[in-house]
Amino acid sequence: MSTAIHLQDKGFRCEIAPALGASLAGLWLNDIPVLRSTPAVELLASRQAGSYPLAPYSNRIGQATLHWAGKQHALTPNNLPEPHTMHGVAWQRAWTVLKAEPQHASMRYRHESDAAWPFAFEVEQTFDLHGDTLSMALIVTNLDSEPMPAGLGWHPYFVKRSGCHIAFEAQGRWEMGADKLPTHRLPSSGLATACANLDIDHCFDGWAGSVRLQDDLLNTSISANLQHLVVFTNQTRGFVAIEPVSHVNNAAEILHTKGPQANDLGLRTLACGQSMAVQMRIAVALKP
Repeated sequence: MSTAIHLQDKGFRCEIAPALGASLAGLWLNDIPVLRSTPAVELLASRQAGSYPLAPYSNRIGQATLHWAGKQHALTPNNLPEPHTMHGVAWQRAWTVLKAEPQHASMRYRHESDAAWPFAFEVEQTFDLHGDTLSMALIVTNLDSEPMPAGLGWHPYFVKRSGCHIAFEAQGRWEMGADKLPTHRLPSSGLATACANLDIDHCFDGWAGSVRLQDDLLNTSISANLQHLVVFTNQTRGFVAIEPVSHVNNAAEILHTKGPQANDLGLRTLACGQSMAVQMRIAVALKP
C-alpha cells in the first residue's frame, strides 16, 4: 500500500490515501473534522473516506449497462447489492503518486479497458492546501481509439453538526425513482435550509457554483467550475454529501432513451487524446 500523504498549513490539514482511490481520508481545521475523517493509516476502503474522486463518470449507470455509439456494454456492478455501477472506477483503484510536498500533491490513475469500463483513459488529481483553503483539480484524457463518454466530480461527506445549514442556488432538480435513478426534471431554485431533518438524494442543474455550509463550529464554502450538484443526506446520516459533478445522474442512459433533445445533461464526449478538467475548492473558517 502506498504511504499516506499529509498536507498542512498551520491548523488546516488533510490526509490522502493514494492506494484507496486517491481518496481524501480526512480534512481538519484545528482538529475539528470538516469532512467525516479517518486517519489515512486506519482507512480500510475508499467508501468510508471523507471524499473521493468521480471518474470517468459520476453517480449511477442504470442496471450496469452503458449504451454508447450504437454499442451496448455490460459493466461490472461495483456497489452490490445494487444492480447499478457507481461513481466510475478510479475511486476503487490504486493511484500512482507523482509529487508529494508539504502543501501540494499530485497523482495519476491509468485505466486499461476492462469489465468495469470499456475505454482506456488516464486521470490526474492535484491537491493544494494553503491558508484556509483546499483546492483540488481533476483532468481526464481519453487514451482509447474510440470516442468515450466522460464526466468528473468529487464526493465529499461534510460533517453534519448541531446548527448545520446548507444554502446554494440552482435552476432545476432531477427527481429520483425507487431504483435511485432520475426520472424527470423540475424547476428548483436550490436549497436554503437546516440539515437536521433534510431528506434528499437529488442532482441539481444550473448550479451557481458555490455552496454555503454553516454549523455551530465552522463556516464552510464549497465552490467548483461545474453546473451540477448532487446533495445527499437524511436523518440517519451524520454527514451531508455535497458533490460537485459535471453531469446529471445516469446521463448516458437518458441520452440513449430520449435522444438529442436531452443534450443539456452535461456528459462530454472525448475523442482520442482529448481531455477535460474540473476544479473544486473547500474554504473553512472557525465560527466567530
